[in-house]
Amino acid sequence: MSEEILVNVTPQETRVAVVENGVLQEVLIERARARGLVGSLFKGVVSRVLPGMQAAFVDIGLERAAFLHASDIVAREVEGLRPEGKRTETISQLLREGQELLVQVIKDPLGTKGARLTTHITIPSRYLVFMPDVTNVGVSQKIEGEAERARLREIVAQYANGEAQGFIVRTAAEAVSAEALVADMDFLRKLWAAIRERAQTAMPGSLVHEALPLALRVLRDLVGDEVDKLRIDSRETY
Repeated sequence: MSEEILVNVTPQETRVAVVENGVLQEVLIERARARGLVGSLFKGVVSRVLPGMQAAFVDIGLERAAFLHASDIVAREVEGLRPEGKRTETISQLLREGQELLVQVIKDPLGTKGARLTTHITIPSRYLVFMPDVTNVGVSQKIEGEAERARLREIVAQYANGEAQGFIVRTAAEAVSAEALVADMDFLRKLWAAIRERAQTAMPGSLVHEALPLALRVLRDLVGDEVDKLRIDSRETY
């Protein structure tokens, strides 16, 4: 089977086509004016706490304040509280006005509504999704073989060395070597360390880590040994 990826870049948008044996299999489009913020990390500052809505408005440097619900706040944001089981804290216990925190966009602004945020940080790589605030190891449901699921979980759990960090094994990791998984874990840990360092010195309301543009996401997620060619018509993007 012959597989190639075509990347067409214009000032207005980037288009990616996945072609197998001359037949189009998938098209991905990202428009410059509508490029989303989902996945990007910001250093936010709480501008208003809304007890009635169990939420808060957070300034992340956009035109409209972003929205953060109590259910999307990691327990580590609570000073002196270590909740177990069902969450019972109110938004007033979780946050205070003027508080700075690292947040991730999970829904883009739409109309008059600001972005939706979470403090449950997730950072993807080719084979894994890194979750710095949990300790469990999960495996994509699309990997169906129980033996393979157990192998992948064992590799990641063994190399985690009991650290308070979690991982989700992505579908692309099926049948990959232990060395490839370990290399991804190392990459994600180094990336997270760099993000935390930037967050410490970043100004409130500033971007700390930007989600990858489409062309680079394609390299991360789609390019492998089965791809014969990647053709691109932009020198800058190349």
